[in-house]
Amino acid sequence: MRGMKAAPFEYTRVESLAEACALLAEHGPDAKLIAGGQSLVPMMAMRLARPARLVDIYRVPELQALSAEADELVLGATVRQCVIERDPRVRARLPLLIQALRWVGHVQTRNRNTAGGSIVHADPSAEIPLVASVLNATLELHDSSGGSEIPAQEFFLAPMVTAIAPEQCLARIRFPIWSEARTGSAFDEISMRHGDFALASACAQVALDAEGRCTRAVMGVGSVSPIPHALPEVGEQLVGMRLDDAAIAGAADAVAGLIDPEGDLHASGEYRRHLARVLIARVLAAARDQALQTNKAAA
Repeated sequence: MRGMKAAPFEYTRVESLAEACALLAEHGPDAKLIAGGQSLVPMMAMRLARPARLVDIYRVPELQALSAEADELVLGATVRQCVIERDPRVRARLPLLIQALRWVGHVQTRNRNTAGGSIVHADPSAEIPLVASVLNATLELHDSSGGSEIPAQEFFLAPMVTAIAPEQCLARIRFPIWSEARTGSAFDEISMRHGDFALASACAQVALDAEGRCTRAVMGVGSVSPIPHALPEVGEQLVGMRLDDAAIAGAADAVAGLIDPEGDLHASGEYRRHLARVLIARVLAAARDQALQTNKAAA
């Protein structure tokens, strides 16, 4: 059928970020970057996207680097998700990202999906954009004139719409590493089947002091808003508190009051609000328990 075949396009495989940026500058909005292709190729097949030129960045060495510093984990945009979930540095320094990846599609899709592709595609139900927003990762964008940075919480504008310009390429994602020893995190979601788009998702990361009081907390929900919804104001309210059941229930209620989900064929807005409340309570309790276990192990 005509609708299941991509419109004609030119294809270029580049060897460097500079080459990719030069092609984007030359061809403008008619050019699209491709790496894993798990989102763009189906859209082209349905003619929802009709780029005149594809610029393949999948094998650019500088975009495949993964490094761990004292205060940040840096992912090149084309690092595959299967590489991330197997890397011991990510497991040790950023467990929230590992917890999120367990919910991303299936093994076969994670073998091709890239970290940057998920972020730039900006599906409001996607897991990696939610983690990036909640931790407010720094996104490094490049064009033919150089590089710039933007916080993840300012990057997502609408479903599948971001602040990246047509001539720009996402080069790296810089996730902050918390220095607190007693830190815990959790990610959870509800979907019809594992690997389906989430009806609602939530994640949280907390740090506790030696007495079990919260010193830092962040959280957010996905699939209930047009963009990944980080809720730093709710996390700030938990600072100084013991994360007992009452504090967690209060935070979950606050989250439910701050969102305005829309209904669709799969779930009503009120049901999504209910799921957000339940999931926030779950991830906060799980993150707290993990932090307390870390405390016990350190002792």
